[in-house]
Formats: sequence, structure tokens, C-alpha cells
Amino acid sequence: MNETPPSPALTPPPQKLKLLQRLAPRRVGASVRAQVKSYFLEEAFTFLAALVPLCFLSIALYTRHPRTNFIFDEQEALLANPYVRSVADHASHLHWLDAFRRDFWGLPHDRTIGSYRPLPDLVWRFFWMLGARDQSPFLHHWVNVLLHGVNGALVAVIAFRMTKDRLMGWLAGATFTAAAVVTEAVSGVVGLADVLGALGALLALLALALPLWAMPFAVCVATLFGLYSKESALCIVPLVPFACLFTAQVTHPDRPMRWLRTALCAIATTAAFVFYVEQRRRMFPAVLPPDLSVEANLGKPWASRFYHGLLRWYAQPILPKDPLNNPLVDASTPLRIAGALRVYARGLGEVLLPFRLSGDYSSPQEPIPSRLVFPESVIGGLAMLGPIVLAPMLGIVAIVRAKRHKSAGPFALAAIALMWIVISYFPVSNIPIVLPTVRAERFWYFPVIGTSFLLAMAFVWVIRFTRAHGKMWIGVAAVSAFFAWQAVAARAHANDYTDDLVFWDATRKAVSHSAKAHLNYSVMQGARGNLEERRKSNVVALELAPQWPMANIYLGDTLCRMHRVEEAWPHYKRGFELAATDPNLIALGLQCLWDEKYYQTVAGELTDMGEKQPGSWLDFLQRDMADHGEEHNGVDPKYRPRGYNEGPKSEN
Repeated sequence: MNETPPSPALTPPPQKLKLLQRLAPRRVGASVRAQVKSYFLEEAFTFLAALVPLCFLSIALYTRHPRTNFIFDEQEALLANPYVRSVADHASHLHWLDAFRRDFWGLPHDRTIGSYRPLPDLVWRFFWMLGARDQSPFLHHWVNVLLHGVNGALVAVIAFRMTKDRLMGWLAGATFTAAAVVTEAVSGVVGLADVLGALGALLALLALALPLWAMPFAVCVATLFGLYSKESALCIVPLVPFACLFTAQVTHPDRPMRWLRTALCAIATTAAFVFYVEQRRRMFPAVLPPDLSVEANLGKPWASRFYHGLLRWYAQPILPKDPLNNPLVDASTPLRIAGALRVYARGLGEVLLPFRLSGDYSSPQEPIPSRLVFPESVIGGLAMLGPIVLAPMLGIVAIVRAKRHKSAGPFALAAIALMWIVISYFPVSNIPIVLPTVRAERFWYFPVIGTSFLLAMAFVWVIRFTRAHGKMWIGVAAVSAFFAWQAVAARAHANDYTDDLVFWDATRKAVSHSAKAHLNYSVMQGARGNLEERRKSNVVALELAPQWPMANIYLGDTLCRMHRVEEAWPHYKRGFELAATDPNLIALGLQCLWDEKYYQTVAGELTDMGEKQPGSWLDFLQRDMADHGEEHNGVDPKYRPRGYNEGPKSEN
């Protein structure tokens, strides 16, 4: 059968066919560029439009390895959280609303260590119910990643609505989403509290654009959402009314009604705060420290009595005070403030140029300063006081410009950003109260909202200034270099969360003077059977913190497990003397001494040590083991510490 030859009119000549083949990829590339340009520069700037690229950016920068395991605080927040795990235990007496009767770690009010954050617990319990359980924290962590993209989109929308500048909106959203300093909050499961708290704050800001009748209700709900996510969201209470005061002419140019809106906004945030405190006081009553009592403050000045009265009403549960985690607990007030300002200055530096990011900054990495005035305390002081002075001035400029029908949005946004940085960081600065932690990068999740607005404004100015002088490529290159640095630092730090061993190895290298980092690295090595590596890193931890009971007892435990029990005993003995009231450490050491059949050799010394501290756990456990050691094969199992990567012990 003969084939019909192709029509000459429909078949291009060979030379033209080759040219079309070469041009095809160019046409596809030009089409893609046109679509991208249209998406970012021409389509409506909406939340959904910003959400897609910024969520993908968050996924690319912060996603952990799918085979990651439970790292650092995630073990207590999830594995050992009786409230979260009870959803899989049909015999449990804990119900969903018990999140409001438990602390962040699932503990009741009489056993709490101070953190009250019901919403993260509700989220974790929901995903635990769906099957995200003991095997991996990946799904829990991915909630943070996606919500961070949501927050980035909200930052972009707020910036765009305030300035009516698309470039400003995209740069603000991208700057916040790619900020390397927030990696701990996004890549670590426990950071969900920060991410949800910031979501509440951003929703409260966005609610300022609503009609007058709806705005107070939306602000109140958003404030409650933030407060139930993390305590530091109390910064919303003063910040959102401040924003309302200076943005009314931007959000409602026809009828600003500035003072009425601000008053209603202040009432809404205050009402939310009062409701939150009163509800917590009733459902989660706290034991207050003696120094807050009325009797302890009778002879003090009225300002001091008023301040302590507010703290007494707020009823913050007693926070743990461990000099290892926060050496500022032992500092005088002036030196504590100087140390806090130093930490603040260093944090600002990490926001701009993230040279070294770490999941831990324990002692002696951030020691008590030896003097009040030094470069970092001065920089920190200026960076804290300067914005408070400058922000109202910029806000007034915004009001005046609006009355003259000039662009006011950038000035109002700059005022909000400056005040936002300081006020949102202040509650976690160790200046008003001493926190359990001296420094943490997750503390910067709230302040980075403000720094992102300011940096985006600077980037817009650089790009447009260089374009006006015919050298736009310089501005684009400078801004691109900043984003590249942030992206590389964020991705590298997110890789530290591959597993617990990688995390603590990276941490001890980033902060070589953190005793906790070295000790936790040694524990991870021990969990994998590498006892010699465990011993070496434990020695470093003990050299950095010779008075740390855990470092002494863990080194003894390492040597004991290496069957070098005679070398272990001096470290055990020193640790027992320092931690006579810690049942977990005492039980850990006693059990290994029993297993290595060395208990009888030191029984007399243990008895003498216990008698010197009557009523202590050391006294009780050594006597209990002397009487019932054969029966229990060492320490009574109910007093033995929870093993690594295990769930919670019974509350009964």
C-alpha cells in the first residue's frame, strides 16, 4: 500500500525546522517568565496569592528529614506529655478541655514548671489521635512549617495594605519567611507556641482594617488566640492599640475616627487579657512565690507594691531557676539588666547576619557580665530605648502626612515595626522577670515581624535608588545576597534537626562553652552504645560546669557502664552530695552501683551521706535499697528515672 507523501506546504524546510527547534525552549522560558511576572506584579495581591509561594519557601528552608526523631524538649512536650498521649489511652481520665487545666507539658497545676499554653497541646493531641505518635515528630513539625508560611503571607498582606506597594509586600513576606533566626521555632515542634502566638498577633493587626462594629470583636478573639498559644503574646495588649492609633488614617481614609477606634481596640485587648488571666487563675491555680505576698511588700514604695500587686493578680506559676540554664538568676539587678541587654544586642545581630545559630545557649556560654557598661550592653540599651522614642515621632509624621493627602503608610508601618521589636521582645528579655532560659532564638519569632517590615522598606529603597541611577542590578544583587545568606543559614540550621545526635553535635560546635550541649551530646552517644565518646564529651561538660550535679553523676554513670566502677564512685559521690534532693539522679547512680555489685562496698559511705541530709531523696533511697534491694534488684522500679525516648510515668 502506497503512503501519501506529506504536503510541501505543511512541511517546513529543514533549515526552518532546526530554527524552530532551537527557539522552542526560548518561547517556553519566555512564557514562564511572563507568567511569573504576571503573578508577582500584576495579579491581585491577596492572602491566597501570597500564601502559595511563601509556604513553598517555608517548606524548602525548614523541613526536617522525614526520619527525624524526638529532639530536646520534644521528648517532654510529646513523648512524656500525659495530656497529649491520653487520646490513645481509652482508660485515661483526661479529656480535650483538660488542656485548660494542664500546663504546656501536660502536667497539673501542682506539678507545673510555669508554662501555660493550651492551644499547642490541643493541636498535638489532635495529630496524636490521627496517628502521629511515638514513631516520629515529623507531622507535628510540619504543622509549624505550614503555619510559618501562613504567617509570612499575613506579613506580606499587612505590608501591602499599609503601603499600597507590591514590592514592599513581597519583600516583607519573604524577609519574615526566610529569617534564619526563627529556624528553632519553625523546625522544632515546641516552637508551635511561638508560631501560633504570632498568628494571633498578626490576625489582630489585620483586624484593624475591619469596620468599626466588627473590629473590637475580631481583635479580642485574635488576642485570646495569641495568649492561649504563648504567654509572651501579652505584647499584643499594648501593641495593637498603638498600631490602631497611627494607622487609622491608612486603614480607613474616609472616616479614621482615630481615638474612638483606638479606645475600642484597647478595651478589646484589655478585656481579652483580663478574661485570660481570670480563667487561668480558676482552672489552673498557681502557687505564688513568697516575695509576691502582701506581707512581703508592706514596707516597700508604692510603685513597688503596685508592681508586685499586678504580678500577684497575674498569678504566673513559679518558673524554675537553674543557674545552668540562666546564670542571670544569680546576678544583681543591674548586672542582670546589663547581661540581658547584651543578649538582646547579640540577638539583633543574628537577625541581620546569622553567623552562628544554636538550639542552646546554656551556662557558661552567656555568663553574668563583670561590669555594667561595655559595648554590647550600650548597643542593647540604645536599640531598646531608641525605637520607643522614634516610633511615636514617626506615627505623628504619618498622621500629619495623611491630613496633607500625602503617603502616610510607610511612616505608620515603620512606627509599628520599631515599637513591635522592643515591646514583643521585652517580656522574654530577662529584664522585667528572670526566665528559666537566658537566651533562645525562638524568642525572636515575635520581634522578627517588626524587623521584617523595616528590612523590607530598606530593600525597596535600595532597589529604587539604584534603579534611579541606572544601576538597578547593584541593588538587586545586594538584596539577593541578603536573602541567599538567610536561606543558606536557615537550611543549614534546619539540617541540625535531622536527629538528636546531629542536633547536639551541631549545638556543641556552635556554642562550645555550653555545658548542657556537651552533656546532651554525650547522652546521645551513650544511647547508641558509644560509651567512650560519651565519656569524652561528659568530661568536657564537667570541666565547664564542675558544680553541676548532673554532669558529675552522668560521668559516674558512664564509667560505671564501662565497668570502671571504682573510677565512677568519686563522681557519683560528688553528684549525690550536690543533688541529694533529685530522685532521678540518685536512683540512676544507685541502680548502676547495684548492677555492678559495688553497692555493698560503698553502703557505709552512702549511709553517712544520707544521715547528713535527713529527709532527702538520697537518705530515703539509700535506706530503701538497703532494706529492699534484693527484693527489687536495686532501686524500687517506681523510683527509677524514665528512660531515654520513653513515654510518661504514671501520675499515680
